Amino acid sequence: MNPMKPSRTFALAALILFAGSASAHTGDHATVTGFAGGLAHPLLGLDHLLAMIAVGLWAAQQGGRALWAVPAAFVGAMVLGGGLAWSGIALPQAETAIALSVLVLGLLVATRRQWAATAGMALAAAFALFHGYAHGLEMPQAASPIRYALGFILATACLHGAGIAASLSGRHAMRLAGAGIAAIGLALVIGV
Repeated sequence: MNPMKPSRTFALAALILFAGSASAHTGDHATVTGFAGGLAHPLLGLDHLLAMIAVGLWAAQQGGRALWAVPAAFVGAMVLGGGLAWSGIALPQAETAIALSVLVLGLLVATRRQWAATAGMALAAAFALFHGYAHGLEMPQAASPIRYALGFILATACLHGAGIAASLSGRHAMRLAGAGIAAIGLALVIGV
């Protein structure tokens, strides 16, 4: 495996550090509904995008059973969180928890912190509950909940896969990516 060239690593870190604020929770749903709306939601918000990629990166660092179990726990709990929102059940401090997920997951990747698979699954599921809740709150009223959920499930799984694939870039690049994700997470936490 060839490590990423330092110039590309620094460019990636700069892009991550200077990316704009999260935009997934704008409240503007006039353009996309149903499956397409669910598919777009995780891709349009920096908080969701980075957290889900970080889950894939961290799962790849863990290896073994965690490679599939951590992302699966995230997706399962995310669906549950969406169901809470659709049912009208309030989940307090969702935005803060989502911002913290970006910070914590970024730090876990940057520090290469190893956890037992079940502990990793529990952490991923706890954060995913809030991400799913936000997805559910943002679902347009005209959308089919099942189609919308299928969209955000597919987008989430693809983002986890992108994180797993990005893990092939080498340890140094992963640590820099984790540090960049954590830095954005800190900015999100301060901004909440």
